[in-house]
Amino acid sequence: MPERGIPSSLAKQRAVTQPPEVRGRRNAEHWTASLYLRDLSPYLTWVLLHTRISANGVTGLMILVGWSTAAALLIPGIWGALLAVVLGQLQMLVDCCDGEVARWRRTSSPAGVFLDKVGHYSTEALIPLALGIRAAAYPLEFPADFLWTTIAAMLALVIVLNKALNDMVHVARANAGLPKLADTHGETAPRGGLVATLRKAARFLPFHRLYHSVELTLIALAAAVVGLFVGQPLVDRVVVAALLPLALLALVGHFVAIMASRRVRS
Repeated sequence: MPERGIPSSLAKQRAVTQPPEVRGRRNAEHWTASLYLRDLSPYLTWVLLHTRISANGVTGLMILVGWSTAAALLIPGIWGALLAVVLGQLQMLVDCCDGEVARWRRTSSPAGVFLDKVGHYSTEALIPLALGIRAAAYPLEFPADFLWTTIAAMLALVIVLNKALNDMVHVARANAGLPKLADTHGETAPRGGLVATLRKAARFLPFHRLYHSVELTLIALAAAVVGLFVGQPLVDRVVVAALLPLALLALVGHFVAIMASRRVRS
């Protein structure tokens, strides 16, 4: 289908770029998108649609903002953490806009999905590494500071593995000739028993949601604020040390929840 021209109004643009099936996605939408970013994104999308930048080009901007988020955490103290929080929110805003540009121009493609994955995977691996460098503190002294950078590298690996589990489900279903699952609670929930009970309990203490870029930057900011009173790098070290076992628990729980759900059943 041919590309649409410039939208004549924000209302018309929003009707095309934010249909109910997009606003109603359960897992694909980050809570910040539902909270306020989808209300702001049409304005940025409007500006982008008045330029020649492609949807994939917007995704490229999202990737750069994500990498900048991790780089900001290398600035010691509260200012680096505060900048990372702002950039983390900006990354999610641009992430909303690339899909909106693609839907308006009818240019959705596998390349866009691939670039989106690259952006989120790389950002959410780089942020823990930056947290480890913050925990080691400047100037780095080796081999003593290897402890904190090693813990951070392990944390980054676990986070990436946890993200990859969802994509493994899609690959497994595609290889088995099964249709793509709808992004609904019924498709992803365990089928009952202990796993379902534990999943419900996790809603009251959702530590498994701490490993997105937005949450990690908020944790870094909270640690920086506490560090003003307690002292750094002690707080950063406690945070990094605590995040790793929780990430391992989230990884195991995610795997068990997938195996107990309809997602891997024919």
